[in-house]
Amino acid sequence: MLDVTMKIVILQNENPLDSIRWEKACNKSKHRIEHFKISVLSNSWLEKIQEINPHIILTKPGGISSFYKNVYDERLMILANELQYFCFPSFREVMFYENKKYLSYWLKANNIPHPSTVVFYNKYEALDWLVSASFPLVGKTNIGASGSGVKILKDKATAEKYIFNAFSKKGLGRRIGPNLAKGGLLKRGIKYVFSPKSIMQKIKKYNVISSEIQQGFILLQNYVPHNFEWRVVRMGDSFFAHKKVKKGEKTSGSLIKEYSEPPTELLDFVKNITDKHSLFSQAVDLFEGDSGYLINEMQCIFGQSDPYQMLINGEPGRYISKSGRWIFQSGDFNTNESFDLRLETAINLYRNRY
Repeated sequence: MLDVTMKIVILQNENPLDSIRWEKACNKSKHRIEHFKISVLSNSWLEKIQEINPHIILTKPGGISSFYKNVYDERLMILANELQYFCFPSFREVMFYENKKYLSYWLKANNIPHPSTVVFYNKYEALDWLVSASFPLVGKTNIGASGSGVKILKDKATAEKYIFNAFSKKGLGRRIGPNLAKGGLLKRGIKYVFSPKSIMQKIKKYNVISSEIQQGFILLQNYVPHNFEWRVVRMGDSFFAHKKVKKGEKTSGSLIKEYSEPPTELLDFVKNITDKHSLFSQAVDLFEGDSGYLINEMQCIFGQSDPYQMLINGEPGRYISKSGRWIFQSGDFNTNESFDLRLETAINLYRNRY
């Protein structure tokens, strides 16, 4: 297998520019790779993939709308579960991606600590539950990254209005336009001036978001008091961790980070869960609760505003576990927004399996 050219399919979502990081990783890889791009929206998606018969299918689900998310999930399920192609991130990991309802079910079913979360498909059931609820609550749309679609409900009257909106024609929307909390608008704007394709994709993205509202169900979560949340990234055997610092009412989307040495208990917690469920491309966001860690979010694809995911004493690197001990290795492991390491992980997992 070591001297065989690996055939890799990049399964594109509705935005063809979303595959650029995968393409760069394949082009710069030390392995012999022949890669193909196939859109999940193509009518002949299945025939094209079967004709290539790839060793690995690299996934990049879209997170703009539930419509495109469902298309990606359904077609990937055929490839991974029915045809047994090796997909990375895996079908299970893709199911978590931008699907807060499903993640809440999965965490509860597997007895994994997380903030208490309820999903209602009946307005009156939601209003009845509200009578005995404690405030504040967190309302979340099923899709929405970087704090988009998250609303802090401070009292019963606000929560009731939120519920009525969810079960009305108005529905629940998300932020449309750039995330002002991130800052750096001028720098980001200049980047798009020199990339007309990126501008058009951004406009298309905002149009899709503005046309999609969430109706007929609602997701409510107990608010966990916090000043930060941990982000632990696992990529194969590599672990990274940093704090996402709160700005205003939210940590998501603030891009304010604190880099310091993480507790070994935190790394153990994430490793045990990801080992048990074979999750090898994950960003896990966690709160520190009174009784331990609580998982808030899990995403197989995630943003990276800095060129690294962890700094220890000002030095970028990663943690690996050897014989039950955590060992820090300095180095630049998060190039190409961690897609280089993600590709290396996919190839190693495939070769170990086959």
